[in-house]
Amino acid sequence: MTVLRTPINIMVWISGAFIIAILCLGVNGSVDVQWLPCQFVDEKVHVNEEGHIETQFIYRKAVIQFGNVGDSPLYPTITFLVTASKVDMRRYVEGGDDTLNCEIRRYSTVDKGHVKRWPTMGAQEYDVWFSCTLRHTKGEFIITTFLRHTPSDPAKGKVDYLQWLTVNDKDLLLTSAVMVVLTRTPSVEVGFLKEPTLDCQFAVDHKNANVTVDWKLQRSHGKRSRLFSYTSRTGTSEGTGVSIKDIGGGNASFKLLPTRKNSEGTYICSILVPPLHGSHNIPLHLREQPRVFLNVGSTLSLTVGEGHKVTCDAEGYYPMDVNIEWLREPVSDSPSPVFLKNVWHSSHRFHHNGTYSLSAFLQLQPGLEDSGYKYTCEVSHTSLLVPIRKSFILSVTEPDLTMWYIEIIGLNGVILGIVFKLLCHFIPSRKASYRRF
Repeated sequence: MTVLRTPINIMVWISGAFIIAILCLGVNGSVDVQWLPCQFVDEKVHVNEEGHIETQFIYRKAVIQFGNVGDSPLYPTITFLVTASKVDMRRYVEGGDDTLNCEIRRYSTVDKGHVKRWPTMGAQEYDVWFSCTLRHTKGEFIITTFLRHTPSDPAKGKVDYLQWLTVNDKDLLLTSAVMVVLTRTPSVEVGFLKEPTLDCQFAVDHKNANVTVDWKLQRSHGKRSRLFSYTSRTGTSEGTGVSIKDIGGGNASFKLLPTRKNSEGTYICSILVPPLHGSHNIPLHLREQPRVFLNVGSTLSLTVGEGHKVTCDAEGYYPMDVNIEWLREPVSDSPSPVFLKNVWHSSHRFHHNGTYSLSAFLQLQPGLEDSGYKYTCEVSHTSLLVPIRKSFILSVTEPDLTMWYIEIIGLNGVILGIVFKLLCHFIPSRKASYRRF
């Protein structure tokens, strides 16, 4: 892989330009932005000596500029001038102060050795294609736009990945946006028995387009399964989850059934308008927060040497990677808490709804020096921003000797009574035996 390094002053220019471009978007997103800095991922493809295709990626500085035919480039760099069409990627951009990542890549329309022409007036078989992807850095959306460039001098022979059109450092490429595929749910995290909608939208620059919508689910370490498919040319569909009526308006969003453990995976929305094929991968993760309980109240009173087992239960969490620890700390703010070692755990318990439970046991047999300390069960899990903590204060006292004394006195009284009875029985017997003699 080859990376063309950019001088520091150019990087500063890109950073400043990025901020200016984003501010032009406005608070709710608008179409008045004039340009965006982008990274153009160029390709150098060749066939090696073994007959295998090798691709060398070259990262280059570029700009997406919105305007009209005849406009001059705003900056001395590779400029993709996007002229007005029925498709405008800017209308889908939302958020004014957030950052956009822009990336442009080459795109091949060759299918089984043949070049397919885009079905609109003015399109040519020798058109050169690019895809422009805008990513919201906070995960709000991903927008992929297909740009068509018609060279003024048609290349001789087939323009393909083995013979890309050469793009020089200061070239201006006149392009037209012909198709947009986007999602406003690039990643989804939900609990069990929810019914989320996975967003997938598209737009093309001509009416009555031959559209094929396809949804698949790729599970980890499993096969890819088809959930839904629809072809506008034949009107046939397979599966459920997408409103066919909404597809006509460019909405191919998929509504899930109540989520279960087998709902987890990567959902793939594909939009095919020959010869263009746009898709977005939407990973869906199931997360359930644990519920944490102690088998004691806010305080626990024990006497010196009295044993007690405290249980901390974490219940109903998913996935299984939970961590439970016991720690001891003074009630006042001073030394750091000490993580306790006299702790053992149960095995994970699986529930019919797909969640898990785990218990952590703390065995106490305290002395007076342990009194006044706070004992805390801390539960960490991937669904939690911060761990859940449940605590109690331990109070340790000496045994109550009053009852001990009473018991001793009572015992002595019983013993004396028994001795007295025995003596009373023994002495008369002895006197009777003396009279016989």
